[in-house]
Amino acid sequence: MNIHDPAIETERDNTSIVVRPTRAQAEEAVRTLLRWAGDDPSREGLLDTPARVTRAYGDWFRGYDEDPSAMLQRTFEEVEGYDEMVVLRDIRYESYCEHHMAPIIGKAHIGYIPVDRVVGISKLARVVDAFSKRLQVQEKLNAQIARTLFEVLKPLGVAVVLEGEHHCMSTRGVHKPGVSMVTTTMLGDFKTDRGLRREFMDIIGSPTNRAS
Repeated sequence: MNIHDPAIETERDNTSIVVRPTRAQAEEAVRTLLRWAGDDPSREGLLDTPARVTRAYGDWFRGYDEDPSAMLQRTFEEVEGYDEMVVLRDIRYESYCEHHMAPIIGKAHIGYIPVDRVVGISKLARVVDAFSKRLQVQEKLNAQIARTLFEVLKPLGVAVVLEGEHHCMSTRGVHKPGVSMVTTTMLGDFKTDRGLRREFMDIIGSPTNRAS
């Protein structure tokens, strides 16, 4: 399924069927919003804005057309018995608040303990992107990333920490820029072994530690 296709489409997720409007309908919706904001979509500077916005949406929300589980199918078994923690930290992500459609900009930190096989590190970043390029709340995004890694890679444990600045809070409402929300999901050994959890948090430079 491709959000760029100029036709009504349907796709199924775990809970519902989504019927997508045509590109022309999407562009007309942008013109409506421009008029609602108080501007004239027919003036020169805005003539191409509806087309640009729909193209931008194709990039910002491309995660709906991506399968994070499929990204993890290729793994490597020649790891010489390596069974310690694998950590990828400071993965920049861009997501969008499902309540206001405002950006959420932040960093993801991922750790897992492999069992006989590892996955390419770029795939971890791709999984973050696949889920973040959707309308989200940070707590759900955090859980989706961790659960997918745990279910597909079948490691001993998975740890995911997200830090994010929510522009629905920094550019509207209470107008508090620079505030970072931190969420965590710990599965398997990371959930049951506090020492392991502490080691992971030390490696990524725990946001809690930085605040103290």
